[in-house]
Amino acid sequence: MEESAVVGAAGLAPVIAAAKAGKTIALANKEALVVAGSIVMPTAKQNGATIIPVDSEHSAIFQALRAGEEKEIRKIILTASGGPFRTWSKEKIENATVEQALAHPNWKMGPKITVDSATMMNKALEIIEAHWLFGLPADKIEVLVHPQSIIHSMIEYVDGSVIAQLGTPDMRTPIQYALTHPNRLDGCSSRLEWSKIKEMTFEQPDDNRFPALELGYEVIRLGGTAGAVVNAANEIANELFRGQNIRFGEIVHRVQVVLERHKRSGFVAEPSLEELLEADAWARKETRSL
Repeated sequence: MEESAVVGAAGLAPVIAAAKAGKTIALANKEALVVAGSIVMPTAKQNGATIIPVDSEHSAIFQALRAGEEKEIRKIILTASGGPFRTWSKEKIENATVEQALAHPNWKMGPKITVDSATMMNKALEIIEAHWLFGLPADKIEVLVHPQSIIHSMIEYVDGSVIAQLGTPDMRTPIQYALTHPNRLDGCSSRLEWSKIKEMTFEQPDDNRFPALELGYEVIRLGGTAGAVVNAANEIANELFRGQNIRFGEIVHRVQVVLERHKRSGFVAEPSLEELLEADAWARKETRSL
């Protein structure tokens, strides 16, 4: 088994190499599929490689799929905590500090992905990842805010049954499942104490306060080099914010502007790996120069 946990687009090359070698890949690097799902997934299929997702949401879907077949899926529901700004006004979110953005209420993660969670760009990237992992169109992928982070994601099947994977918000569980699949071993994560769970609530995401979500669906609709551009622009904008060079509200705005410029000039519908890497490099430079 090969493990891919390199953050960002830098993890793409080892994932493709492992896919060509027909390995079983425990994939924690969602950017590999966001940037080059059109290359990674066919390469894995052609060489008999297996990709097991490590992201908690995609691991949950992967596990719930054991209850039915892909053709029986009505939709998948990716849950989101809502991040630290779930109840904040749009105006307050625009000027959030780095310290505030890094104060995630449920999960302990690295700084880049924690800021992505605060903008909900992380969920946009997960929408794209789900599209490639499970072969689903945009209209079969839904996001639902679940502040308690107990349900990690779920599948609604055509007969109305909903199969969910639940657990404490601890990344050790999906990591272990990927490494031991298809078996389950005694885990090191704490157990859910059902009598202490007072509520599980759900909300529709607010696209006005968190416009990043729509970018996930737009990338699926556009295909081609769009994913590479959105991912690269976000990596740079996220970095600029963490370096206190731009406001929090500028992160997603910069990504939107760069994607629009790319759509007008430079978009490639069926790119090679070289063209994807060129789009990535262009987007990084363009995001810095705004």
